[in-house]
Amino acid sequence: MARSLSFLVSLFLGIGMSCTSAQSPEPKRDGKPVYETREKHDPDGIGKFYMGREIAWVMGHQAAAWLERPDREETELPQRVVVEMDLKPADVVADIGAGTGYFTFRISPLVPQGKVIAVDIQPEMLEIIEERRDRLKARNVVTLRGTEQDTRLPSESVDAVLMVDAYHEFSHPVEMMAGIFKALKPGGRVILIEYRGEDPDVPIKKLHKMTVDQARREMEAAGLKWSRKKDFLPDQHFMVFEKPLNR
Repeated sequence: MARSLSFLVSLFLGIGMSCTSAQSPEPKRDGKPVYETREKHDPDGIGKFYMGREIAWVMGHQAAAWLERPDREETELPQRVVVEMDLKPADVVADIGAGTGYFTFRISPLVPQGKVIAVDIQPEMLEIIEERRDRLKARNVVTLRGTEQDTRLPSESVDAVLMVDAYHEFSHPVEMMAGIFKALKPGGRVILIEYRGEDPDVPIKKLHKMTVDQARREMEAAGLKWSRKKDFLPDQHFMVFEKPLNR
């Protein structure tokens, strides 16, 4: 299975983005650009670096079937993931980089008085979610088309944000996290799931993993505070960050 997973990730994660957004001025921190571009870089990356980490190519909608592969139940424990999110029935949850809605429709029954906002930049992915929503009559699922730089979520509108193996592919992580921070209610949480960058035995290419230290640096730079890590996934980190109550 490990070899097959590695092969599939190698095959699909090089697919380019099908949606682009207008470019805005690059952000700066302490008067210096936050991003660095290098001519020599990993072929699995876009040549753009943030805090020393090269940003990976994004998975395209052409790989939608791979997102629904049966062995995800065993390797990523999706039902356990949504339980460990500790959601309340009236919570509003944003599934960022929702893809086919693999987690969206597992979250939906847990927030019967709330809603799940499936955010993606690819209209093809959102069409898959909308068709499934209508078929399942999941009335608390809504879709939202974001851009490479903005989720387009309203300010202080969500209680929790879930990002599963998506953040490391954000071409504009500073802008995206600024928008996510703004969209969170005070005390709201970001659940960040990424393959373990510290573990060479995890059969995923380097740029599609993150270490806890790197994740903490980037999330804390966005204004979030570290909450905890839950160790139950075979190959991934389950990390929780919070928006301070006074922000």
